[in-house]
Amino acid sequence: MEFSTLTFLFFFFPIFLFSYFIIKNRKYRNIVLLIFSLLFYAWGEPVYILLMILSIIMNYYFAKLIDKSKSRKLILIISIICNIGLLVVFKYTDFIISIFNFVFRLDIKSTNIALPIGISFYTFQILSYVIDVYRKKVKVQNNIINLGCYISAFPQLIAGPIVTYDVVENELSNRVEDMDNFYIGTKRFIIGLAKKILLANSVGYICDSIFGLSTTLWTFPLIWLAVISYTLQIYFDFSAYSDMAIGMGRMLGFHYLENFNYPYISKSITEFWRRWHISLSTWFRDYVYIPLGGNRVSKKRMCMNIMIVWALTGLWHGASINYLLWGLYYGIILLLEKLLLKKYIDKMPNIFKHMYTIIIFVFGWTIFRLENLSDLLCAFKSLLGFNGFGNLNMLISLGLFKVKYIFYFILAIIFSMKIDIKSNEKVYNVLLIILFIYVISIMVTGSYNPFIYFRF
Repeated sequence: MEFSTLTFLFFFFPIFLFSYFIIKNRKYRNIVLLIFSLLFYAWGEPVYILLMILSIIMNYYFAKLIDKSKSRKLILIISIICNIGLLVVFKYTDFIISIFNFVFRLDIKSTNIALPIGISFYTFQILSYVIDVYRKKVKVQNNIINLGCYISAFPQLIAGPIVTYDVVENELSNRVEDMDNFYIGTKRFIIGLAKKILLANSVGYICDSIFGLSTTLWTFPLIWLAVISYTLQIYFDFSAYSDMAIGMGRMLGFHYLENFNYPYISKSITEFWRRWHISLSTWFRDYVYIPLGGNRVSKKRMCMNIMIVWALTGLWHGASINYLLWGLYYGIILLLEKLLLKKYIDKMPNIFKHMYTIIIFVFGWTIFRLENLSDLLCAFKSLLGFNGFGNLNMLISLGLFKVKYIFYFILAIIFSMKIDIKSNEKVYNVLLIILFIYVISIMVTGSYNPFIYFRF
């Protein structure tokens, strides 16, 4: 189930809110949250609900053993192996088989194991908990219901943000649910829903229409329109989900941290990754890069640490060569900035810094989007003008010259930048209500509504 569906908005979520707020006791509210979170997950993955329950129970006892045992490090290692092992089995088995088949010229059949929704996100949350218990950064959670709420809470279960345990440790038992939080959360949710339905879906349709063509038709203007559209789509798609997750969390008294901070206004790739998917970057920094030695090692070792982190970041997104290439691409760019380019970038006028950054992340999103390497090569050739310039007749035949697509494409570019809009709060609230009604009317028509990060 996705947030941007009528089923969620007018069936699941209202029933949850009624069941949750009619109960006054915190203990029982957490039970309601856990039950509805498991139902939310089971809606799309009825079998894998058992995997979710196993993860909750397993890590509840792992953490308690880490807290009390003299063999703390050994138990931590076992817990990491078990959690990463589950992730590898369900997400990377066929990828590993394909590599073995290629390298050793074998013919092992794929298992075609279905990917549990959100497993990359909740596995990282679980790991942050057991590792922080080991580090004595957080106290062990003795209430399995509370731990279950942390791991499976439906607002951030499917696509984050990745919420480390220390962020919500106190709020699991002592959060404040009041009208102020509910009001703030509702506004944030509406903004996220509008970004998803109006902006992400519109530019996503442009992108998918062009990428759906034969690669022989990927001319210079078409492919640039496609990759810019995808660049806008993935930002509004994912940031919209984060907005909705943060908004719903706030309605329930949770203060999830921000996951995006206008990444497309960045003036370097280093800055871009401080602004994009902040929870993932922070997780890899705290639980992989720093434990590997971070910057406190030799230059050669630091370079290796950065490349390891970015190879893992790429593979975290998907079991495919293009994701690994995408991660390594950014690892190399970030190393170049750190060791060589920074002094030159700092001297550039802001407009050139911005242009440089845009070109880098647009090419990066092209790698991310195209899993087929021959398609990727063709796309790069087209982006550089080697496949001809063609004409715009194809846009007309695809129906992309309609006013709504042009309007939302321009609007997406504008709202990807940081804009300070000052208005009267009452006027703003009225506009939000109108926006919500308009978005619902679009959803009722059953319009194009994919979600990119749903499969990670």
